[in-house]
Amino acid sequence: MLKKFFYIFFGLLILIQFVPVNLPEVRAENPNDLVQNTSIDKDIVTMLKNSCYDCHSNETVYPWYSYVAPVSFLVSRDTRVGREKLNFSEWNTFSKLDKLSALDDIAEAIEYGEMPMKIYPITHLDAKLSDDDQEKFLEWAESFAEMIME
Repeated sequence: MLKKFFYIFFGLLILIQFVPVNLPEVRAENPNDLVQNTSIDKDIVTMLKNSCYDCHSNETVYPWYSYVAPVSFLVSRDTRVGREKLNFSEWNTFSKLDKLSALDDIAEAIEYGEMPMKIYPITHLDAKLSDDDQEKFLEWAESFAEMIME
């Protein structure tokens, strides 16, 4: 019985590899990108790129497992949802109010440990934000919001 289950499981695993996943498009040219158009401290840029950009920009770097079902379905969904909520590649198209709202959402997500998603740093070790990193991020979000208000 267990042997039959094993064969069925692996057969299904092989079959779902043929289901198209349609990962969101990656674009190298992003003229409205936050990092490209704003003077930001290099430590913050590094944190943004390592912890946020794969889901919240058009510059997603898909690791090998992004092409293996069923993980590919999750990566695709998380990237689409992340870009819908906030896409740093479209930053300069946002109104001042939308930018301020985004910065507030970023600060809140970091403060409450919601971002990066708990599963993300498991496979992206450089995405984990230390307490010091979180504090720097929060300070940046606050000072950047003040700069936008000027």
